[in-house]
Amino acid sequence: MTLKPCTISELQALLTRSRGVDAVSLDAVADLIEHVPGDMTATVQAGMRLADFQARLAKVGQWLPVDPPEPETVTIGSLLADNLSGPRRFGCGTIRDWLIGLAVVLPDGTLIRNGGRVVKNVAGFDLCRLFVGARDTLGIIVEATFKLLPLPEADACLAKPCDSLGQAEELLEKIWTSELQPSVLDLHRIDGGPLTLVIGFAGPSADVEAQSEVATGLRFAGGASLDYDARFRRTTPHFPSVAPADLASTLRTLGDESFVARAGNGVIYHPSAEPPKLPSPELQKRVKEMFDPEGVISG
Repeated sequence: MTLKPCTISELQALLTRSRGVDAVSLDAVADLIEHVPGDMTATVQAGMRLADFQARLAKVGQWLPVDPPEPETVTIGSLLADNLSGPRRFGCGTIRDWLIGLAVVLPDGTLIRNGGRVVKNVAGFDLCRLFVGARDTLGIIVEATFKLLPLPEADACLAKPCDSLGQAEELLEKIWTSELQPSVLDLHRIDGGPLTLVIGFAGPSADVEAQSEVATGLRFAGGASLDYDARFRRTTPHFPSVAPADLASTLRTLGDESFVARAGNGVIYHPSAEPPKLPSPELQKRVKEMFDPEGVISG
């Protein structure tokens, strides 16, 4: 059964009397509940689009440091449920790192809250991390509180074509042993194009300028963009994750297949990738049965 747009109370009622729910629309639950610029925190309902949320935060020079593709269509709920991220994952981490509170409607209709609305809170067991990435199989996220960052004063994106994976490995080693602190470190080859290493910096203008000069010394060229990521991942959403040290050897097994890789994290998006699986399917099953013994939510 697919639910029409509904309020939180309507969602609770529908889950209580329904079976086999496979989709939920929270378009009617899309308000910015609270934004405290001085504390750099914000509480937002799950139906708000990420781009709209970022635009509201930008009015006071702040942002939620995540950059998944298509933020105009990604809701806060899907951002959390699917644990989405983008090229800045290397420097900013994942959405789990910025989440400090959640409100979730469980399959039996119960509304629970975990965490808080301040950065320092000790409100019991951290269920937030359990629901992030659970794809709404354990409950429906309806509200979230995040810690924020100031918008960077400047940012720069540079790129360098590489003749081979071996050359890319050598360049990555130089970056690791340098004083560079990139916010983006990607390697990609798309539709027969060149193997390209992308590096990005963000922060105070003087710092970004200095680091860009060092990257230029490694023969990176400025004026690059991160558009490749959104274009490629629109049709390639799945990925495996490997240790960064195993990145090059894993990429060699792909042959001429297109890919976008987080060179600093070991995440590789490519067309033949399957959805990531949890290490223990049995544990996943037990957790699902604990939260949803009646099988109200599909998954």
